[in-house]
Amino acid sequence: MIECVPNFSDGRDLAKLSAIVDAIAGTPGVLILGSESDADHHRSVVTFAGNPDAVMEGAIRGAGKAAELIDLRTHQGVHPRVGAADVIPFVPLPSGGETLERCVEIAHRAGAEIWRRFHIPVYFYEAAALMPERRRLESIRRRGFDGLPPDAGDIAEHPTAGASMVGARNILIAYNINLSTRDAATARAIAREIRESSGGFPFVKAMGLYLPARDCAQVSMNLTNFAHTPLEQLYEAVRDEAVRLGTMVASCELIGLVPRKAVDMAPEFFRRAANFTESRILEFRIEQLLQSK
Repeated sequence: MIECVPNFSDGRDLAKLSAIVDAIAGTPGVLILGSESDADHHRSVVTFAGNPDAVMEGAIRGAGKAAELIDLRTHQGVHPRVGAADVIPFVPLPSGGETLERCVEIAHRAGAEIWRRFHIPVYFYEAAALMPERRRLESIRRRGFDGLPPDAGDIAEHPTAGASMVGARNILIAYNINLSTRDAATARAIAREIRESSGGFPFVKAMGLYLPARDCAQVSMNLTNFAHTPLEQLYEAVRDEAVRLGTMVASCELIGLVPRKAVDMAPEFFRRAANFTESRILEFRIEQLLQSK
């Protein structure tokens, strides 16, 4: 069993998300673990699992449906994006019996098929990257991409669906902290303080945003190797820097699921998230759904 956590560039039209989820769920052998949308980020995340071939096919079908429904020419949202099916990572699961190397193979096959079926170019990232400079997603996902040809396809982007970043990685935790201020500059300053690329915490990616629908600033984080990030110290650093800059933490939220090991390591960090429940624990959710079948 492996997992896929594609991010689609629409977080406001729930009918579109439903159609994309239905396309994925219609693949035999796929188990939908969850989906959620954010209007400010204008982005939806779907989490599903199954045997590698089923998950690969589900991801391909999801990318095709997203290309059919989402036109990037009219897209506006605070989150960076380059495609209708923006990122498609394949992830080995704890006790799932598969390896990161297997997920790399699945990513390469999926990328080739997305190009063949839908004429959407694909750039491989993280462990699936074919060149070192494409390992980091942010190196590719910018205006004009990285200026090099895609890994699958002969055009830089599809006219309406853009391109897809297809990768293989280990489990990532998406965790957002909302601030009691509307000032995006404050959130950006905190993000610079804590992210690894600026000398902050290891395996932390962060950006600061203003969320119009919530009328607040947000520090949006991806924790790419939770076992080697001191999560409580990370939260305290955000809290303390917010106070130093004249504001405070208003709330926290999770995006997607988290492995049980992470919750056991830092239970208070996850319990601070307003939307945390036992069903957010990856292993519990899989067991819950399998038992209901």
